[in-house]
Amino acid sequence: MIKRSTGEKVFDVINVLLLCFIGFITLFPLWYVLVNSLSDPAAVVGGKVFFWPVGFELASYKKILDQPEIWTSYGNTIFITLIGTAVSLVLSILGAYPLSKRRLHGRKFFNMIMIITMWFGAGMMPTYLNLQALGMTTDGATMLFGFLPVVYDVRWTLIIAFSASAFNTILIRTYFESVSESLEESAKMDGAGDWKVLLQIFIPLSVPALMTVGLYYFVERWNSFFWAMIVIRDANKMPLQVMLRRIIELTTFTSGDSAGGGNVDMTASNTETTIYATIMAAVIPMLVLYPFIQKFFVKGIMVGAVKG
Repeated sequence: MIKRSTGEKVFDVINVLLLCFIGFITLFPLWYVLVNSLSDPAAVVGGKVFFWPVGFELASYKKILDQPEIWTSYGNTIFITLIGTAVSLVLSILGAYPLSKRRLHGRKFFNMIMIITMWFGAGMMPTYLNLQALGMTTDGATMLFGFLPVVYDVRWTLIIAFSASAFNTILIRTYFESVSESLEESAKMDGAGDWKVLLQIFIPLSVPALMTVGLYYFVERWNSFFWAMIVIRDANKMPLQVMLRRIIELTTFTSGDSAGGGNVDMTASNTETTIYATIMAAVIPMLVLYPFIQKFFVKGIMVGAVKG
């Protein structure tokens, strides 16, 4: 057994204490919101709640979950998140695979074009005007192929308009570059084409990277708020984050009258706990999901760090 020096022991102690402190300041805000959402409204308003619930009750959660708008918005968010994540992953994979090949003519040029989009953006107003010109900002009739009238579901705007990320595509490309070229050469000698190489070699070997990028896309879609608030006007199409903001506004500025929209029935006495409960309603699904994909995430954060 190797004898550890005093300096190493001191370093370990300081390191553990530092990590515990970082963990505490990271988790405490979430814990604070949780205990306030479970506490008696009077205790919350009186500032008596800090680390443990005071007067445990679930009234705020019941009032939130009793609203049909919440379940509709949950369905919209699940639709946008699942379909959007799948579309984004497919596009990122299809972009990353050819860019990882040195034989691609103009590879450096295409990589540079993609990287430029990370440095410069059109801005909010040009982006909105572009979406508006394409008929992607409101529900209504639009023309497919220039002549076929269809009803466009504005939820697809959040899926299509923001479907690809240059950063995530570069992560997958870098991981693809770490896959041994001999595997591809062997498959090509057996008659496999690029599609077969991609589907049967690169994707199975890149599961950690794809799961990590998928998590990035999933969280981004789940938390979609700004553009959803801008382009969606129909309450039946609103995702969870926008609906929760609406509930918080109604809870803050009204005392039970839902004339501003929705059937939210709140009272001024539990405004604070209701706000905390709405925050937890949006966070809990992600907290439940993360443990199931943590092992892939731990592997995937080293994407491209070590090449074989």
